[in-house]
Amino acid sequence: MKSLKRVAAVAVAGCASLALVGCSAGQITQTSSQVAAVDGASGSTEDGALSVRDVNVVLAEDGQAAVKFTATNQDTSMRDHTLQSVEVDGQKAALGDNATIAYNCALVADSKDGLERMPQDRNGNCIQYTATALANDDFAYGGNIPVKFNFDTGSVEVAATVSAPILASGQEDREN
Repeated sequence: MKSLKRVAAVAVAGCASLALVGCSAGQITQTSSQVAAVDGASGSTEDGALSVRDVNVVLAEDGQAAVKFTATNQDTSMRDHTLQSVEVDGQKAALGDNATIAYNCALVADSKDGLERMPQDRNGNCIQYTATALANDDFAYGGNIPVKFNFDTGSVEVAATVSAPILASGQEDREN
């Protein structure tokens, strides 16, 4: 009787493992080579001194566009760097005044409205904020377009997702 229970337990375990293995079967799985665009695109300069993270082109409800990103300065020589320009599909985006990034600091950019909704650092953690603006050249939600960041010592190119604006929490009624 005990051996019958053992055989049944082994059979159940074997079937369960085969079922799990079958879920990942296939020669090319999407999850092995693709990263979700939800977090935005990212890239670094060749020397690794500067990086951009969470790059998105955000469309506003009024038809305007902005580039949302965080740029960081990790230069081991401890130099300040300047973001000179941002180009979206060849079109220059307007940048606010704060384009210099001190060593070990970050520059957070978004639309003016996006920055107003974003919680700001008030603890002196070396985070600067700047507004961006861009003419909407018929960008489509969900598409990807090239974005080039030109710094004083190099450039970074990424394929950024075009996304809808982030709605303010509790402000939209999704039922109607």
